[in-house]
Amino acid sequence: MSGTLVLVRHGQSDWNLKNLFTGWRDPDLTELGVEEAKAGGQALADYGIKFDIAFTSSLIRAQRTCQFVLDAVGQPSLETIRDQALNERDYGDLSGLNKDDAREKWGEEQVHIWRRSYDIPPPGGESLRDTGARVWPYYLTEILPRVLAGEKVLVAAHGNSLRSLVMVLDRLSKEEILKLNLATGVPMVYKLNANSTVASKEVLGDMSAAH
Repeated sequence: MSGTLVLVRHGQSDWNLKNLFTGWRDPDLTELGVEEAKAGGQALADYGIKFDIAFTSSLIRAQRTCQFVLDAVGQPSLETIRDQALNERDYGDLSGLNKDDAREKWGEEQVHIWRRSYDIPPPGGESLRDTGARVWPYYLTEILPRVLAGEKVLVAAHGNSLRSLVMVLDRLSKEEILKLNLATGVPMVYKLNANSTVASKEVLGDMSAAH
């Protein structure tokens, strides 16, 4: 029997609230973001899961979300591996800019292309495909083997790094993944088959946000 993979997007950050492009910049969670992270942790506690290991990014908003989840499930000191391979998509020259200001500078259509195309990166940054190109190898070498060995693995990361994983797990096309928005703090629980395909998926929270 293969193990369980749980994905959680971090709660709202200060820059989410201020409508800024964040990427690899490192703002903390807002009070709402803390509550979202705690709620996700409580949902997993109610689900009754205990983890063998946790993975998160090198950014504080994901790390704190990870810790709130582990606190909620009664495993505050669980081994946690932090790696920038799980970081948010790098928005390059857009990082730190207000999204409205960016539209003023480059035009609504161009900013929309950068945000919502699969393989066109913003200046100095990453496309979703580029993000996947660093997330997928890390998943295959570090995370997946543990799940296939029967472990229960938590990954607390970011909208785009997790979308890269969901794209593979749910076998979504480039067009489908662009329409997918992951809710903050809402755990997705995957049980995998021995061949690494998905046996089942549960979203612990707002179902409408998962599709």
